[in-house]
Amino acid sequence: MITISPDTKRQKLATRYALIRRWLVAIQIILVLAIFLILVFVDISPVLHMLAPVDQPWASAVYFIELIIALNILMLPLMYYEGFVLPHRFNLSTQSLRSWITDSIKASALILLVGEVILIVIYTLLLHVPNVWWLWASMLVLAVSVLVSMLTPTAIIPLFYGIKPLNDEGLKKRLSALATKAQTRVSNVYTMNVSSKSTTANAMLAGIGRTRRIILTDTLLDNYSPDEIEAVLAHELGHNIHRDIPKLLAINAFIIVAGFGMADIMLRACVIPLGYTGIADVRGMPLMILMFGAFSFFISPALNAISRGMEMNADITALELTRNPQAFISAMTKLTDQNLSEAQPNRIFEVLFHDHPAYIRRVELAQHFIQKDEKEMHH
Repeated sequence: MITISPDTKRQKLATRYALIRRWLVAIQIILVLAIFLILVFVDISPVLHMLAPVDQPWASAVYFIELIIALNILMLPLMYYEGFVLPHRFNLSTQSLRSWITDSIKASALILLVGEVILIVIYTLLLHVPNVWWLWASMLVLAVSVLVSMLTPTAIIPLFYGIKPLNDEGLKKRLSALATKAQTRVSNVYTMNVSSKSTTANAMLAGIGRTRRIILTDTLLDNYSPDEIEAVLAHELGHNIHRDIPKLLAINAFIIVAGFGMADIMLRACVIPLGYTGIADVRGMPLMILMFGAFSFFISPALNAISRGMEMNADITALELTRNPQAFISAMTKLTDQNLSEAQPNRIFEVLFHDHPAYIRRVELAQHFIQKDEKEMHH
């Protein structure tokens, strides 16, 4: 029986790191909630008219820009501490301040660009098809999410990390053969230059259809054996075998439709009490965003439970594909240490906030797999 386990010192650091991050998330939620409640219940129409003296749907576009800029300014100290100071303090980041600022600007610009397109269309729908705007808006957001998934490996990831085809032909053939065994078509195997910004390691099966590709971080390639890399990739291939991406798209579709449906109900209920000119009033944007945020927050434990189930199924498939539980356990142990993850988090926190099973449960699964193989060999 394999007795390998995460490093004790790393686990103490992981516990401290997780605790600090939980406090930061709690503070961020409270601050953002307070900001949006102020925007909802305090009449800011004179300020809005002064800053965005245009009609809908362009007023919503201007307001969204102002909102993103204001939020980034107000949240900058927390964002800086969480995104730059904390990872450096725990040796999880190698990124320079200049690079971090550049990446933050790129991420904000992407959010702004996608958000602007979505909001202009949504408020056009609110003006012209007020009775069914929420349904058309749901279809739009779902289509955008699919498009983003398709563009992630070819257009979005390269904005932040250098990507190039994997040079190790032997490993490439081995991983491609594993993908074929898993009945998964991939365009190529790539390596992503993560070490210039982070010390964490990962592998992914990114993209949809023709854009699907295997991407390995250089930090994984430098520190893991071919067997361990194969075990990590086999887990990702397990998601494809179980059709987890279409399942997640279906779940997202439900969330989006339900969220917009509730936003429609809330907007109509608040027109008179909050003095809106109608459901297309730009002042209703914070209420719409707040409704989505609240809905997502309250259903997140259920979504996390679904995600943990998918992850465990992918682990089972990885063990069946590779028939190498030793490599699986070794890879999970290394990833837990390297990425500073809690091996056995508080059960309540795991149920409420974790979308992946704890290390201890994943290793128990592999140990059961070993015991099952040993029994079959004896019979």
